[in-house]
Amino acid sequence: MKEILRRICELQPLYSSSNTAEMQERGLLVRSALADDLRARIPVLQRSFDPIFDDLAVEASDGIGRKTEAPWVRIFSKAMSPNPREGFYLVLHFAADGSAIFITVGCGSTTWSGGDLRAIPDGELRIKTGWARSVVQQKFLSLNPFDDQMTLGAKAPLPRTFEKATAFAKRISRDALLDEDLDSLLAQASLRLSEIYLAQLDRRDVALGDQDIEEIITIAKPLRRGRSQGRRLNAAERRAVELRAMTVAREYLERTGFTVKDVSAQESYDLLATSGEREIKVEVKGTTSDLCDVIMMTKNEVELHRKERGRTGLMIVSRIYLDHRVSEPSASGGQLEALLDWDVNAWIADPIAFRLSRV
Repeated sequence: MKEILRRICELQPLYSSSNTAEMQERGLLVRSALADDLRARIPVLQRSFDPIFDDLAVEASDGIGRKTEAPWVRIFSKAMSPNPREGFYLVLHFAADGSAIFITVGCGSTTWSGGDLRAIPDGELRIKTGWARSVVQQKFLSLNPFDDQMTLGAKAPLPRTFEKATAFAKRISRDALLDEDLDSLLAQASLRLSEIYLAQLDRRDVALGDQDIEEIITIAKPLRRGRSQGRRLNAAERRAVELRAMTVAREYLERTGFTVKDVSAQESYDLLATSGEREIKVEVKGTTSDLCDVIMMTKNEVELHRKERGRTGLMIVSRIYLDHRVSEPSASGGQLEALLDWDVNAWIADPIAFRLSRV
């Protein structure tokens, strides 16, 4: 593999969008020689993935039609990344001047819109790649050895979107290729990709409110196929997450001097917290997701927070760990955001669905 990589690097400075002899050779190396070499390594790389991801595959491209400055080869789970525009994957990139290769984990950087391939907005890519980095940092405590900046040095716009869609990367100079343990680096990258996939299965990349919206859409449009790669929580799992969130919220309020009463069965809020003459009606939201900037509320809940603004609070418990290995779901952990003087009007309220009755 190292000699194949070195030869691709040598051909990079000879880039042409036309199918010159050099680009024909590069195309065969990328799409056939390198891709086949990585396919032969899949049984070994499979050991770095959770057994649930038993559908690993390899795909390569040096351009569709005209040649690209930035050829790539990716390793991915077919279920988690059915095409290069969806999901995360391990991908090998090449500097435009041939000075280096990059072993990276990134996500799709483009989407089809109106029949055209368009770049995903930078802000959306920052959220996705930032989330993936946080998953890896939580598990492995750092990004090392994948803490290099990927800079391809290409002139065309598309390769620059590859850079923005990269969560983390390891740069290997062409001159250092022969000395690097590429198998070890590929295995380490695979371990990290597996953690990202597992986090996606637990819906850690989908905000609680967006998960609820998907449920509403499923009810309203049962034949519509969802695009989510995650699994929906069943009733017992959701109950475990909700109870864990209530526990975390209650313990926080009691530590800060409040007397707490659970009124979730009777009222349009969950906890009544009192301290002297102060009284706060608290809504509690719990989720396994790492994202907590979108939530769902009923009409009555929103009206309560608007009517009694200044006397209500919102407590969001994210990153709850749900243990699926036990017969009775068990939830633990959780990161609390306590907004005890919550202003509902500072959040954007979007109508998602309507209840329609005959006149």
